[in-house]
Amino acid sequence: MSESLSKEQAKKLVDKYAEDAIRPMKNHKGFLPWMGFLGLVMVVFGYAYYIQLTEGLGVTAMRDYVSWGLYISNFVFFVAVSLVGMLVSAVLGLAGQKWVKPITRVSEIIALGFVMVAGLVIITDMGRPDRFLNLFLHGRLQSPIVWDVTVITTYVAISTLLFILPLIPDLAFIKKKMKDMPVWQYQLYNILSLGWIGTPEQYKILHKSIRMLSIIIIPVAMAIHTVTSWLFASTLRIGWDTTVFGPYFVAGAFVAGTAAVIIVMYILRSNYKLQDYFTDHHFDMMGRLLVLVSLLYAYFNINEFLVPAYKMKTGEAVHLHTLFQGAYAGLFWVVQIIGMGLPIFFMIFKHWRKPNNLTFIAVIVLIGAFLKRIIIVVPTLLHPHLPIQNVPDEFHKYMPTWIEVAVTAGAFAMALMIITILLKIFPVIPMWELAEEKGITEEFEKYD
Repeated sequence: MSESLSKEQAKKLVDKYAEDAIRPMKNHKGFLPWMGFLGLVMVVFGYAYYIQLTEGLGVTAMRDYVSWGLYISNFVFFVAVSLVGMLVSAVLGLAGQKWVKPITRVSEIIALGFVMVAGLVIITDMGRPDRFLNLFLHGRLQSPIVWDVTVITTYVAISTLLFILPLIPDLAFIKKKMKDMPVWQYQLYNILSLGWIGTPEQYKILHKSIRMLSIIIIPVAMAIHTVTSWLFASTLRIGWDTTVFGPYFVAGAFVAGTAAVIIVMYILRSNYKLQDYFTDHHFDMMGRLLVLVSLLYAYFNINEFLVPAYKMKTGEAVHLHTLFQGAYAGLFWVVQIIGMGLPIFFMIFKHWRKPNNLTFIAVIVLIGAFLKRIIIVVPTLLHPHLPIQNVPDEFHKYMPTWIEVAVTAGAFAMALMIITILLKIFPVIPMWELAEEKGITEEFEKYD
């Protein structure tokens, strides 16, 4: 037991951890309407995808030139957000940043929710999804899509382990504490807690396992988005033919993921009275982190546009003119200024790193991050090496149809549903880690 806490104080603290961890897992009046709303979006998604499946990709706005549209933009965005699990749990955790402990489980849940759906999003872009298995049966190692599927599957597996392993002591604890849980939930906890009794040897193995996974997941997570960037950069297309796409994508992923974590932190803090875990200090630190990764992303943005703008090769000039002054100029400057430049400026000041202000900025940044993926995907496809001619007018531009919007909204609903369910089933507060930090592990394990 900690020298600074009496036995009674330690018991009260464990009581508080338990009460705060279980509170979000109880039924709340907003839960069913929220799930009902997501379910409704999923129904519309199902109807839209049924139409696409039976009538073909012709019901979308994707044509010969813009063959990647909203779906691939969304896929890149989902993969990007999922990298936050690695950033918070692995990079910051291994760097000894103790303040991230209450946030690690939130980041892992977000990572799981988005990466699990990312694999499905790419299927919606397929005209013949029934041939998806051919990717595994007849895939060629030369194909970047095979690399992408491989690293996404690996990342899902490691992220799942990195989510479940730190849960083991908490599940064994809640199994004793939460007497009114359904039988299926008790059985689930019983299986996942793996017979945990909290011996020093078990703790030693747990720490070692988490550390190993935290190390392993870093190159896998880096690979997942680097390989995604190679899907673009391995072509000779104007706008994608660049060597900085790997780090450019990874930096952008950190921005999107950090913003997503801040938003979920705020929702949990506000709805479940978790101010003691997601404190002003945590928001301040996440704000600093968002400034850091945003500056890194801004650096790659400058590289991405300044070098081709200086050389102004004919093809690049047309592409850059479209972005800076042409059809996509409005969206481009909104993303660059409102989605990145102004947030960086405001977050420099501590006042804007307060929970309310920072969450507002995080929402803007996350929307900007999504729109940025459209900027990356669509304008380039509208500038092939040969002129677009002798084709219908609709081939000259791209505006997603309601089918694409509904399917994309369904993907978001699916990810949010997974995150909501995980938050409802599993404790979001890492109780044993907080108890260990306070030096009251013995009281935590002997709690009855």
